[in-house]
Amino acid sequence: MLYREEIYVQSAGVRPTFHMLTEQIKEIVEKSGIQNGICVVYSHHTTCSVVTQECSFDTTYTGLEYLQQDLCDVFEEIIPTCRKEGQYMHPGPKLTQFSKEHGEDKPETLNTDGHLRSMFMGRSETIIVIDGKLDLGDFGHIYFIDFDQTRGRKRQVQVQVMGE
Repeated sequence: MLYREEIYVQSAGVRPTFHMLTEQIKEIVEKSGIQNGICVVYSHHTTCSVVTQECSFDTTYTGLEYLQQDLCDVFEEIIPTCRKEGQYMHPGPKLTQFSKEHGEDKPETLNTDGHLRSMFMGRSETIIVIDGKLDLGDFGHIYFIDFDQTRGRKRQVQVQVMGE
């Protein structure tokens, strides 16, 4: 048996945006009627990631949970936010032209840090479904992260539940 739904989220665009999707995905699994199988949560956006992690509860003044802020701080050390043309090799002239032909301005292509961060974190999670429930453990939550800081965007999260 297979069941599929999409969730839409809006990113802020001025910093990495985290969306906790645990409850929405639990509802999708319940609607699926699948008792035992897997749930895949996926992003086709190449500057976004899907992760399972614990909720840190405490938040910074910008609204990030402490663990999320820690992740952003670590990434800022190893993959600094792209702030100027030429900071990274990407985007080159061919991609810049391709992007222009598809309605994106040059500043919007300066999101190399988002692409690299997404590569490290991955774009999907697979969670076991047992007795109709996600097996996230005691502390697990599902987060969608948009690492693209060039502008706010509407993002699509795909959820597919498979099993019996």
